[in-house]
Amino acid sequence: MLTEHPILYSFRRCPYAMRARLAIAISAVSVELREVVLRDKPQALLDISAKATVPVLLLRNGKIIDESLDIMHWALSLNDPDNWKNKALIDDINQLIQANDGEFKYYLDRYKYADRYPEHSEQYYRQKTEVFLAELESRLNKHAYLCGENNCLADMAIFPFIRQFANVDLDWFESSDYQKLNLWLNQQIESDCFIAIMDKYPAWQVDDKTCIFPVVQL
Repeated sequence: MLTEHPILYSFRRCPYAMRARLAIAISAVSVELREVVLRDKPQALLDISAKATVPVLLLRNGKIIDESLDIMHWALSLNDPDNWKNKALIDDINQLIQANDGEFKYYLDRYKYADRYPEHSEQYYRQKTEVFLAELESRLNKHAYLCGENNCLADMAIFPFIRQFANVDLDWFESSDYQKLNLWLNQQIESDCFIAIMDKYPAWQVDDKTCIFPVVQL
């Protein structure tokens, strides 16, 4: 069934949803945003996605995209004004995102919720994440962004997770050896694009008026 706009099911604080919204915002593609409460997911989301994890994008033709990176690629395939999908860097970009979404995310979850994983200490899990942090710091000592002198898909796909990591123990992160990473993260958080995608919305209800995202064209 055709819809007027693609429908994005999202959760404001989820890093996967953040990166999907970042790509949609920079591409200036309009979608209907439906904010989800994870403990009370709407039936409309459950009907289209068996795993029902955000983000989920329902296209106008009924196709479902339920992986955040795939949503990023979809949006940027329509419009990529800042060349985030830099073809010359794509192998490096993909490799770095894979490292973030793999081992780093595995240990990040355990660092953030160390009480749920008593096999090791919080410090142990943090030390495991530092392998990836050190790689990012090394890159940022060479150039302004992760893969060169401009933001790219890797920066946008990764920084929501570094933000999540930093917020576990902000004092530790800000006083750590990762000073270039701190500067880079602050730059991303203070960017117009990130500010635009972090507006707060009430949980979507069936009878709500359509909420178009992004509100501001960047």
